[in-house]
This record gives sequence, structure tokens and C-alpha cells, in this order.
Amino acid sequence: PCLIKVMNALQSKHHCAEGEARLICDKVQAKLLKECHDPAKMCITDLRISHWEEAIQETIGGEANRNLAAECYFLWKTTRLQHLTLAEDTRGMLTELRKGLRLLLLTNGDRQTQREKIEACACQPYFDAIVVGGEQKEEKPAPSIFHYCCDLLGVQPAECVMVGDSLDTDIQGGLNAGLKATVWLNKTMATPLDTSPVPHYIISSVLDLPAVLQKMEHKINAKLGTDHIASSNE
Repeated sequence: PCLIKVMNALQSKHHCAEGEARLICDKVQAKLLKECHDPAKMCITDLRISHWEEAIQETIGGEANRNLAAECYFLWKTTRLQHLTLAEDTRGMLTELRKGLRLLLLTNGDRQTQREKIEACACQPYFDAIVVGGEQKEEKPAPSIFHYCCDLLGVQPAECVMVGDSLDTDIQGGLNAGLKATVWLNKTMATPLDTSPVPHYIISSVLDLPAVLQKMEHKINAKLGTDHIASSNE
């Protein structure tokens, strides 16, 4: 929806042909996917305006148009933030889970961008803590950021469960940090590569999480039971 809004604006306000407007948006999308951001060298706003500036110049030529690029970027960003909401059933699930568990939101990415998203979807009340990778020395999958999160919550890594949709950062990170379990949110139910990290559990919807946590609890209780029998016999 964000890119469609910009496409429409490029056509109606700036007289771009439909094909040109689509191509500009496709180019920006590609640049975002390849983006390497060093906050010490450039702020994310300048970098992303540059994506639009380059895409416009590559598509329609002529002089670089920073003002038009900035207009496109801010329209894209505003629309994107307006569409960020935490679904009601997810809010309900988090509220229930938090009655018995400590919850922490951990995200990689630029400080400014991620804090804006967190604010837009108003998810702060559902978590005991929120950690943004761009504010730390290392991001996921480095063990240090996971151990920092454990310290924040006052728990051991072996007491923590990582839930995330990225095999490379969330699941690999949880495994690297020696967490109790990793849960991969695989919405498309795509088959991972043989070389991918292997999660302990896979769910297709975040709403399946309480059932998985219950399963984990049963496993632990069953193990404690057998350990108790073994020690009694000894």
C-alpha cells in the first residue's frame, strides 16, 4: 500500500507515466533489500531519500531531484507507519502470556526506524522490555545481545525461549546464545534449506505460540518426573 500511494502521487502530481512510476518503486524496493546502513556515517533518513533520488534519476534521467525524492520518501514512510497495527487477537495473546511470563521484544535494525515502528503499533504496554539492535554493540544473531536481554529480565538463557520469523537471525541467534528453545514463525510454511539452523518448534501463526509453550511445559514436567523416579531408584 505504501508504494502504491507513492506511485499514484508520481503519476498525478509529477506527470510520470504509470510504467515509470512502477519502475521507480521497484528500484527503491530493491535498494531497501540490499541496504547497508552505518549510522555513524549517515542518518537513515538521508540514506533512504538517496534511494528515491537514485531510482528517479535512473528511471527518468535528468538532474537529480532531491526535493521530489524527499517527498516520495516521507509519503512512503508515513503510509507505512499508519498501516502498522498489532492485531487484537495478538494483543489478547500477549496479555494472557504476560500473566505468567516475562516478555521482551528484540529487533534488529536502525534505532530511529525501529523506535518509530514500535511507537506506531503501540506495542510497548505488552512487553516488559524492548531492545533494538541498532542501540547495542552487536545485533542478532550475536550471543551478546541475547545475553543482554536475559540480564534485563533477570533470567538465565536456559530459561528463555526465542520466537521469530528469521532463521538466520532469530533461530540461529537463539541457538548461539544457548536458549532453552527456539520457535520459528514460518507463515508461508516454506521448506528451509538443509543448511539452515534447525528450530526446536515451527508455527505458522504467532497465535499457535501458547500451545507450543504448553507442550514445552509438559515435556519439562515429564522429564522432571522421570528424573525423580531415577533418583529414587538410585
